[in-house]
Formats: sequence, structure tokens, C-alpha cells
Amino acid sequence: MRVLFIAESLDLPESHMIRGISKAGIEVELMINEDSQHLDTLAGDNIPIHAFALKRRIDRDGIRAIRYLLESRSFDIVHCLKNRPLSNALIASRGMHVKKVAYRGIEGNVNRFNPASWLTYLNPGIDRIVCVCEAIRRKFIEMRVPESRLSTIYKGHDISWYQSFKRADLGEFGIPQEALVAGGAANMRPRKGTQVLIRAAEHVTAGKPVHYLLAGKLNDGNINLKEVSDATADRIHFIGFRDDASRIMGACDVFVLPSLRREGLPKGVIEAMAQRVPAVVTDSGGSPELVRHEKDGMVVPPDDVNAMADAITYTLADEQRRRRMGESAQRRIQKDFHIDETISQHLDMYKDLVAK
Repeated sequence: MRVLFIAESLDLPESHMIRGISKAGIEVELMINEDSQHLDTLAGDNIPIHAFALKRRIDRDGIRAIRYLLESRSFDIVHCLKNRPLSNALIASRGMHVKKVAYRGIEGNVNRFNPASWLTYLNPGIDRIVCVCEAIRRKFIEMRVPESRLSTIYKGHDISWYQSFKRADLGEFGIPQEALVAGGAANMRPRKGTQVLIRAAEHVTAGKPVHYLLAGKLNDGNINLKEVSDATADRIHFIGFRDDASRIMGACDVFVLPSLRREGLPKGVIEAMAQRVPAVVTDSGGSPELVRHEKDGMVVPPDDVNAMADAITYTLADEQRRRRMGESAQRRIQKDFHIDETISQHLDMYKDLVAK
């Protein structure tokens, strides 16, 4: 069997997934931007990499390049990991006997009345959509996408990826050593709910001062800094985009993701849990599939300031309970969200598709 992956970039789990599929005996090739991160993970595995940057949703040069690869290499499956690869591959593969696999990583933003959705996830030429959580699969079913075209496969990790991290010194951000720290890492779009966390901070009482360390792009209009009260202004730290955000979050006492909507299987939560950090999340997308309430952390309704404050207080106020939750969170990732299971489920899906 031969599989062509097309991506604009790779995250760490995706690079390990591709590597694992190759090691399982599948002939794998990859078309991707040459400056993508994590390509070094594939070094030494003899995986052919075709450097190409897709510039738009319909890229004529990209379509020709994909068509050439599909014709010259006789692939059984083309697996697209982003939107642009998917729309271009669907056009490039017209009339060819190659199975098309798409990946969907967030809930929502697909609409039957939006022509762009028919160029991607609602296109009848797709043979399988890999949904990163059950919440996404259910959304597609609501839009009348046949269940036979949908698979839920969690994006797996391995706690060993994070065990080499040197614990971050949070003092560099002005956080006192004795303080408790609630961390968060996300691009601060309105749907990520950072405003809710800022308002909740006023009501958290955990026996010690609680500081809030928020990593991610902060653009004008995304966060209303006027909502930071005088009582919490010196305890909320916006540190911007950080390449080492996962290491920094691993040094926090709790990870908080206050999403309002359109969540997938949040990478930041997984990376924190893998480092024994319990999580407070909202009932959005795949977050409640990941965090078991009062076991690995807390799950609260979206846009509920009081519930968010109570959950953070509950997690931080009892050190033994917090440590117990963190240990449970790490076991959860290692057992139920392991990269080996992700690889195995992809292999089963490929075999099922090729057999049809």
C-alpha cells in the first residue's frame, strides 16, 4: 500500500504518526512546505519528502504538482492534513482511482450553504474524514454526512516527549516562588474565552495567591484589558507567543482552557496533562472527552464565570487532590491517547478503504 500525505505544516504527533505508519510497512511520501517544523522527526526513515508550498485554496501549480505525484507513483490513498491540501487534492485527483482522506481538527465552521465547505469537507469525493474527537463526528452527522465516511481517531501523544523538559523558572515572568499558577496557552481569539478566565480570576480563593500565566498571540481587539481588575492586574501575565509554551505550562499548577465554542482535541491540554498538570476546561468540542471531571481535572459550562472560578479554586486549594488529579491526567494520556493507538487505527482505516 502506498500513501501520499499532503500538509502545510506538521505538529509533533503528526510527524510521529507518519513515521509510525511508514515503519508498519506502508510506503509513505510527504508533500509539505520545506520550512515546516518537526521534519527532523522523519530524518533517517527514508520517507520521500516533496517540498511544495500551497498558496491558496485553489492553487493551479499545486494541483499540477499533486496530479503529477498521483499519476507517477500510483498511490492508493492521498491523506490531507489541512484545508488547502484537501481542496487542491480533490481537484487534482478527479477521475483517478485513489482514496481521499481528510482530517478535521476543530468543531464547527463547516456549513452546507457555504460553497467553500463543498470544496473541502462536504465534497462527495472524500472517502473518509478523520475526526479528532467524537464531538466533530457528531457535527458532521448533523449535517447529513454519511456515517460511513466518518472515523474518530484521537491524535496521540507519548509522555516521553515531555520528560526531557527542564522545568521552567516562572520567576522570569514576575511570579513569586510561593504562588500557585494557572496557565493557559492558545491564540487568544474571542472563542477561546480568555475574557471569562480574566473575570473568574477575581473570585478564585485557594489559600495562596494565584497568578495567571497566559501564552499566545494577543492581537488588538481580542482581549479587553479594561476587564482586568485592580485586584488581579499584578497577577495576570500575558507572555505572548512562545516556542517553549508546552514546557512553561508543565511548570504550572493547573492548565485552564475556557473555550466558548469550536474546540477540537486541544493540544495544550494534552501537553499539560502529559506533564502531570490537571486541567480545567469547558464542555466544548473534545475537551470533555479528554478530561474526566474530578479525575483528571474539571469540566465546566462555557461562558460561566462562577463555575470557572469554583473549578480553579477546587483544583488548587487542596495540594494532595491537585497532585492526584495530575497523576491521573498523565496516566490518561499514556493509556488512552497514546500515539501507538493513533497509528494502529489509521492502519486499520487504510486497509478498510483499500479493500472497498
